[in-house]
Amino acid sequence: MRILGLSAYYHDSAAALVEDGRIVAAAQEERFTRVKHDAAFPHHAVAWCLAQAGGPPDAVVYYEKPLQKFERILRTTFAVAPRGFHAFSAALPDWVRRKLWIPLETEDALRAAGHDATDKVFFASHHEAHAASAFYPSPFPRAAVLTLDGVGEWSTATLGHGDGAQLDLLRELRFPHSLGLLYSAFTHYCGFRVNSGEYKLMGLAPYGTPRFRDLILEKLLDLRDDGSFRLHLEYFGYLQGERMTNARFAALFAAPPRQPADEVTQLHCDLARSIQVVTEEIVLRMARHLHRETGAENLCLAGGVALNCVANGRLLREGPFKRLWVQPAAGDAGGALGAALAFHYAQPGAVRTADGARDAMRGAFLGPEYDDATIAAALAARGLPAERLPDAAAVARRVAERVAAGGVVGVLQGRAEFGPRALGARSILGDARSPQMQSVLNLKIKFRESFRPFAPVVLAERAAAHFELAAPSPYMLLVAPVRGARGSSPTAPMAERLREIRSAIPAVTHVDGSARIQTVDSADNPFLHAVLRAFDALTGCPVMINTSFNVRGEPPVCHPREAIEGFLHTGMDALALGSFWVEKSALDPSLLPATTTRTFAPD
Repeated sequence: MRILGLSAYYHDSAAALVEDGRIVAAAQEERFTRVKHDAAFPHHAVAWCLAQAGGPPDAVVYYEKPLQKFERILRTTFAVAPRGFHAFSAALPDWVRRKLWIPLETEDALRAAGHDATDKVFFASHHEAHAASAFYPSPFPRAAVLTLDGVGEWSTATLGHGDGAQLDLLRELRFPHSLGLLYSAFTHYCGFRVNSGEYKLMGLAPYGTPRFRDLILEKLLDLRDDGSFRLHLEYFGYLQGERMTNARFAALFAAPPRQPADEVTQLHCDLARSIQVVTEEIVLRMARHLHRETGAENLCLAGGVALNCVANGRLLREGPFKRLWVQPAAGDAGGALGAALAFHYAQPGAVRTADGARDAMRGAFLGPEYDDATIAAALAARGLPAERLPDAAAVARRVAERVAAGGVVGVLQGRAEFGPRALGARSILGDARSPQMQSVLNLKIKFRESFRPFAPVVLAERAAAHFELAAPSPYMLLVAPVRGARGSSPTAPMAERLREIRSAIPAVTHVDGSARIQTVDSADNPFLHAVLRAFDALTGCPVMINTSFNVRGEPPVCHPREAIEGFLHTGMDALALGSFWVEKSALDPSLLPATTTRTFAPD
């Protein structure tokens, strides 16, 4: 059976294709439209996924139930009337024009791709899709399942259990009580954009102290031993739909909400650390309760909160489960995949096999791929001279040599990643040993805030020598301590802490001595593994910086032409596109923009 899964209209729209239970293709719409977190119906992603199919789809499954979601919005509006009417009236036209007509738009997309659309559109519930995306691709034959996000139809968290092809959701937390919305409230209050800036808040947290933890637990929520909670809604504004927090929330912390262009102060660092600690406590309590209920040894995670890799790392170290697996596209994009998998395994006779070792995500390399002919045409269209190397091994060696010499290299190799993390297919690589590299990448290439940390990528077989990590982390979703690292003084100014050298790999060691780690094995990620092996042979260090190939405010590159423009308009030194190598120092100056300086504006 051939199944197309869809997510759309909230953030990170995507499409995914599953054939007889095998994940064939998956991509976010933003990679085609170049609109970051694009929420539009994924016409481009649908067309691309169907082009990879072996025939027409037997079913198309949307990742939630729009009528139930609309019912929740109506009930909420009436419950807080008349305060929420303005926000509801502003949202209503979008529902009338688009969100209530998803079956018709899906049928139109199928016909545009040349396929019959009769009686093929189905719906999964939002957290059913998240749970399916977590369990079914995992390596575990049996596992507990925990999903956490803002809100789907009504659920904001679910606790479940999977065994073979069977997946059951056992308990739920319901709107308006939501860990995702609580974290987003602090994201908004600290001046970052909801549904995209939560990872900035997580990165800011180590600069602070949790001095507001007790105040949050006392005033903002009633937390129970099993991890369930009720928010004290008088401090929040999202029921009215206009903003996440209100004046009472601001009064609690004795400061107005930070505006995006304002300076980040110690107050914001302390708020970030406080809500991070509270989030970790809630996740740990839920996990312990789920373990008591199921007795499972393994845990699978999905939903936007599962992208909180600091909480994931703590859960792995302190939680009751022996093993942890997180869906790499844990947010709404992964809901498209989960919807397709849920439908497949709901069919009579569906059989699932899991060997306990390898997952079914194929390294998350599920997006578009471009051959050397396409790359050559893109280079020629821009007038760029390039050297063609004989094979992938030669490209890997050249990347390693250039990084060892202090260069920053943009990489486009193979199929694009599915999910928010660059894993080596659409990456920027640098030397983790360089004390200056974090600043260089943030200010001259990524054009983003200086406090933002970078992730190390390390040979899986050498990871334990450099990080206190007891499990593989192929999808960059676990934070762990760097061996031998020292954290900086919590009382030192942020600028001073940024300049401190905290370990032998300072460019990837955060201020608390931790790192968000990607481990690389040769089976799932052969190119990046070869790069790291070559770098290790040259330097004695199997660790590099790996960050996504994009600049602030843009999604990661997908097509070679986007990689070329990103290379030319930033401070990157070299570019590895398929078999081709471009050295910036060898280019005619007329091919380069007059400046790579950008206005530093919030994304």
